[in-house]
Amino acid sequence: SLDILPVPHFVSLSRREADIAITLERPERGPYVCSKLCDYRLRIYATPGYLASHAPIHTREDLAVHPFVTYVDDLAFSSKLLYLNDLLPGATSHLRSTSVIAQYHATLQGRAMAILPSFLAGPDPRLCEVLPDQVDIIRQFWLSYSEDLRKLKRVTLAAEYLRACADLNRPLLMGESTDMHYLAMD
Repeated sequence: SLDILPVPHFVSLSRREADIAITLERPERGPYVCSKLCDYRLRIYATPGYLASHAPIHTREDLAVHPFVTYVDDLAFSSKLLYLNDLLPGATSHLRSTSVIAQYHATLQGRAMAILPSFLAGPDPRLCEVLPDQVDIIRQFWLSYSEDLRKLKRVTLAAEYLRACADLNRPLLMGESTDMHYLAMD
């Protein structure tokens, strides 16, 4: 059986909290088999209603007067999630959440914009990309497991399957397509 646990913090592979971890950052140390799983793109998204009822956005500087939904700085489990601080220091944030799903749903309410993964927001026709030619954020997912699990077939097969799914869905992850593709399991 396979349990998938999306947790908003780093799991400890050394304490066997998971066999395989997919993280935003490569583990800095430890006896792990670790490799980049894939890149993914993030862009700014808003509803058409939001864009119609707020100041026009033509340049990155125009973003300064717009509210954003973003992460809670002190509770973000990775500095890689603090995109808004990098893009627009001092940006206004009316709603902050540790959950990207909550940010996505809040953006759908049409009261603010958010920086969201293209694979999540891109396929949703209720959202529009904002300044896609000026704001392009790329991050990575890393796949890791403990070195002592390298010879366990269930672990290596699961890791290979995850890698094949990421490879197959590269266009979706990079915001070049809105279609998700599935691998058949033998």
